[in-house]
Amino acid sequence: MSEFRMPSLGSDMEAGTLVEQSVAPGETVKRGDVIGAVETQKGVIEIEVFQEGVLDKWLVDLGTTVPVGAPLAMILEAGEKPQEALPPDTEPLPPETVPTPPETVPTPPDVDPVHPDTRPTEPDIAPSPPEVPETTPPEPTRAPPEVPPSPTVEPDSPAPEIEPFPEAEPPPSRMRITPAARRLAAQRGIDPVTLVSASGDVLTRRDLEATPPSKSSPVTTDFRAAIAAAMSRSKREIPHYYLSHDVDLTAAEAFVTTQNAGRPPTERLLLGAVCAKAIATALKKYPEFNGHYVNDQFQPSKAVHLGFAINIRSGGLVAPALFDADSQDLDALMLSMRDLTARVRAGRFRARELSEATVTLTSLGERGTDAVFGVIYPPQVAIVGMGAPRLRPALHENTVTARLQTTLTLAADHRVSDGSRGALLLRAIDAQLQKPETL
Repeated sequence: MSEFRMPSLGSDMEAGTLVEQSVAPGETVKRGDVIGAVETQKGVIEIEVFQEGVLDKWLVDLGTTVPVGAPLAMILEAGEKPQEALPPDTEPLPPETVPTPPETVPTPPDVDPVHPDTRPTEPDIAPSPPEVPETTPPEPTRAPPEVPPSPTVEPDSPAPEIEPFPEAEPPPSRMRITPAARRLAAQRGIDPVTLVSASGDVLTRRDLEATPPSKSSPVTTDFRAAIAAAMSRSKREIPHYYLSHDVDLTAAEAFVTTQNAGRPPTERLLLGAVCAKAIATALKKYPEFNGHYVNDQFQPSKAVHLGFAINIRSGGLVAPALFDADSQDLDALMLSMRDLTARVRAGRFRARELSEATVTLTSLGERGTDAVFGVIYPPQVAIVGMGAPRLRPALHENTVTARLQTTLTLAADHRVSDGSRGALLLRAIDAQLQKPETL
C-alpha cells in the first residue's frame, strides 16, 4: 500500500483544497487516471495518479485544505488485499501481550514493600514482622489512594475557572465554504469569516449573492497573490536578459491558408500553432533554454513541454504545458491547444500541465501589442514572446513591399545561457517559420 499525496502544482503553491473525489474506494486506477480535483489560487485542477492499483480509501474529506505533500488517499498495489495492508503509522501488536496483564494482577501476600503508604506504620511494630502482613495489608492498600486526593484537590484547584476555556474554542470559526462561494467572495472583496450561512455550517454562492459587495478597496485575490509571489521571486532570483527579433510570417500565413482550404472551422489550423511548433523544433537545437534550474543546477529536458500562456476571464493567466510539442504534428498540436484553452477557460486543467512545462510561449497579439517581454516562470529558464502580426513595409527580393511580420522576443536566465546563444535561437525560430511545410 502506498500514499497518494497532495502534488505540487507550481513553485508558488503551498496548499490545496480537495473539492472532488472522482474515484471511489475499491475502484481500479491506472497511471494517468484523474482521481480527484484540487482548488488552488489558479483554479480547480484535476489530480492524476502515477501508479496502477486499487483505491483503498480517502484520507481527506471534501472541502479540506491540506499542505503540499500531505497524504490524500491510500492505494493498494496490484494483487494486494486490503487486509494485508496496515494503515499508515501503525505497527502489528503481538497477540500474546494483550491477554496476559489481567491474569497477573493478583500479587502474593509476602510482597508488602511494594506499598509505600504502609512503610511509616511498620517501624512501630518492628518486633513482630510475621503478624503485620497478615492483618494490615488488605486495609491500607485500598484506603490511602482514595482518601488523600479528595480533600486536597477540591479546595485548592480552581476547577470552575477552567471550564469556560473549552467553550471559547468554537468561535475561531471552522465555517466551510464552497469553491464557487470563495471565488465570488474574492471578486467582491468580502471576507467570508464575517458571514453567516443560512443553510448551516457551509457558506454557498447563494449566501454570497445575498451579501452586498464591500465598499472598501478591493482585496487582493489568492490568484493575484500567487502571481505576485512567483513573479517577485523570478525577478529577485533570476538574472534576466532580453532580446528581440523581427520575423516575416508571410510564408507561414500562406501555408495556413492552403492547409485550411476545404476544412471545417473546428479542424482549421491557426498561425499560433505553426509558431508554437517552430519554437519547439528550434529548442531541440538549443537545449540550454529548455529545462529547469533546481538546487543551483540546470537540468535540461529531453522533450519540449511548451507552456502555453492563456488569459483567464476573471483576471491573470496560467501557462499549462503542451506536452511533447516538438514531436506532435501540426494537427495534433492544434487539437491540444484547443483542448487546453477550453479547459482552462472552464477552470479545469490537470496537475502535470502546471508543474511540468519546460519553457513558456506568451503572446498578446490578440490585444494588439507589438512586442511582449515576459518574466521567466521559475524553475524554467526562458520565455518566448510574440507580438501581433502586422503588415509592415519590408525589402523583399530587392523590392519594398508589404509583408506580414511580428516581433519575436526572448527573456532568458543568464546563469544558464548567454545573449549570443539566445540570438541564435531566435534566428533558428525565424528559419523554421520560413519553411512551414517542414514542420
